Amino acid sequence: MRILHLTTGRRSFFEQQVEALRSRGIDCTVLNVPGHYSADDPRSVTDYLKYYPQVLEHGLDEYDLVHANNGLTAPFALAQPTRPVVVTFWGSDLMGDHGWVSKVGQYSAKRANRVILPSHKMAEYVDCEYTHMPFPVDTDRFQPMDKAEARDHVGWDHDETVVLFPYDPSRPEKDYDRAKKVVEAADVDADLRTLTGKPYDEMPYYLNASDTVLVTSKRESGPMIVREAAACNVPVVSTDVGFVRETLTDVGQSAVCGSDIELAGSLEVILASEQRPDARERLDQLDPDGFGQRLERTYASVIDRARGEA
Repeated sequence: MRILHLTTGRRSFFEQQVEALRSRGIDCTVLNVPGHYSADDPRSVTDYLKYYPQVLEHGLDEYDLVHANNGLTAPFALAQPTRPVVVTFWGSDLMGDHGWVSKVGQYSAKRANRVILPSHKMAEYVDCEYTHMPFPVDTDRFQPMDKAEARDHVGWDHDETVVLFPYDPSRPEKDYDRAKKVVEAADVDADLRTLTGKPYDEMPYYLNASDTVLVTSKRESGPMIVREAAACNVPVVSTDVGFVRETLTDVGQSAVCGSDIELAGSLEVILASEQRPDARERLDQLDPDGFGQRLERTYASVIDRARGEA
């Protein structure tokens, strides 16, 4: 089986996806949208105009299927005339503030051979059937470790209480101002600490060094940090976004909340207990190998159906 992956960027969960597929003997070629992307400097229209000729020139007859990773690549996958298309939406491509991006995603979802969503909450943004497939967690990388050792590694004092806000505070959808208000309202002596720009390999240390992770996002398809924290058995207090509730259902020492009062109260309870949840056991079905197996079955189903209709 040969798959052409179209993507806007090499996110950690995407890299794990490709690695898991290759470990199963699936030949994966990754074609990135040209140019460099950052929140402050997004790709230009010219970058995307250069992309379609690259897709067509990539020898599509050699592939069994085109997988568009992120809705912004979906139109280019659908514009090629010969291969079935699977689209995986990442979140902002359906749920973001740019209305035209959401409309492109919704249009593409209706025309793809299969749509994959990482959380059920995203289903309200598409008018089609979908396959629910949460992104995998690298449980070899993200695993529990001694908090004191983790704090020595990241250079934090042993005696302080740290509430980790694991995002760039300038990102409006993450709502850092709300996180500050929640910590100030809680009856706790804790430091709200932001985390941005750290190497991915360092993330398990920062998670394990924290007393709890606080997520106050307005919307999410995930977030992956909740699954990664769960793999480390680190408590999470979060708004009810993305797949947070799915991840934390029946997990003690974590909370999914609807209001600031609930967020602050949950922080108080969790920080007072100083216990860690046993959340890691719930992630077995979401490891990269299991994800690769499910994706392989999805590809086979789409390819067989497309050949039957030809």
